[in-house]
Amino acid sequence: MLRPTPFDLATGTLLGVDEPPPRRLVPAGVPDPLGALDAAVLPGLTRPPCVVSFSGGLDSSLILAVAARAARREGLPDPVPVTWRFAEAPRADESDWQQRVITALGLGGSWQILRAADDLDLVGPVARRLLHRHGVVHPVNLHLHLPIAELATGGTLLTGAGGDQILAGWRRPPAASLRARLWWLRHAARTRQGPAESFPWLRAEVAREAHRAHRAEQRAEPRRLRQRIAWHTRRRDLRTTCSALAALAAEHRATAIQPLLDEGFLAALALRFGDHRGIGRDWLLAEMARGALPAEVTAPRRKARFLEVFFRTPTREFVSSWDGSGADEGLVDPEALREIWSHWPIPGGTASLVQQLWLAANPPDSAGRPERSEIDMEVTP
Repeated sequence: MLRPTPFDLATGTLLGVDEPPPRRLVPAGVPDPLGALDAAVLPGLTRPPCVVSFSGGLDSSLILAVAARAARREGLPDPVPVTWRFAEAPRADESDWQQRVITALGLGGSWQILRAADDLDLVGPVARRLLHRHGVVHPVNLHLHLPIAELATGGTLLTGAGGDQILAGWRRPPAASLRARLWWLRHAARTRQGPAESFPWLRAEVAREAHRAHRAEQRAEPRRLRQRIAWHTRRRDLRTTCSALAALAAEHRATAIQPLLDEGFLAALALRFGDHRGIGRDWLLAEMARGALPAEVTAPRRKARFLEVFFRTPTREFVSSWDGSGADEGLVDPEALREIWSHWPIPGGTASLVQQLWLAANPPDSAGRPERSEIDMEVTP
């Protein structure tokens, strides 16, 4: 498993881009992107249970729809969608779209819903199992997939990893009018932050380094889709995420598949849309589907926000009682961090530090820990 460095943990970033691999020739007869995605999910369907981490967002809806279509065509068992529902987290609520997509695909009989309150907190009961087993990993919310990987034991786990980068990208599509462009320019000027505002818990020189590197990486994302695909697949952030998902699945004798990062799918996507610039996910999915999937799968929707799922009571209790010990003082200013953590909510950029410092204060012991997650789960009729 690839691991974050002390600098990554302190800054809450995972920056850097690997060197490009040797250039490959695109083979003749590359299918359309939807056909290539179909081929990417098919190996997982032949190794059931084929569990799909299904949030109701666009990426997981696309993967679930393609997997369901392929399974029925090939006479294989349906994929098993597994969904989290979160208590007291309204900005993370996607239940309406979840229900719409499941109904449109006819998968209600296999749908499994997991329910969480404080269970998925950064240092809640599920995260603690992962922290004691592996230490701090990337991404900080990897533990969300631990109960899902358990349900995939002996089979396959499909996730939508890579969708935010490959399909959406970071750059906002060009504004449609001069007025809109001016609004965004003014908004960017108002919200721009310097090192001290972006990373107030770091030593000054470390904050400057992190700020420079973060801005440079954001500006480096190519505008043309073909180059965007090649660039994102080389980023440490995405490569480390995929490594962690693979290791998590392997612990449960399962195989993790990231269909949106499949080489065949990426080649087909680049061949069909690679010369387009500044395109967003909504347009791209609509063009890919072209009526081949139910409208509910690719319909535009609000992007869910999950901070309130992971920053809950266990985290609040820990940061309010933290005594300042355990931090790497060459990178982190403990007094500044204590001051920041004395107010709630705390910055999302300190999530890795929450886990690192909690683990330092609560190291693994020989006490027995549950082998599986004790999560409230229901199977829809």
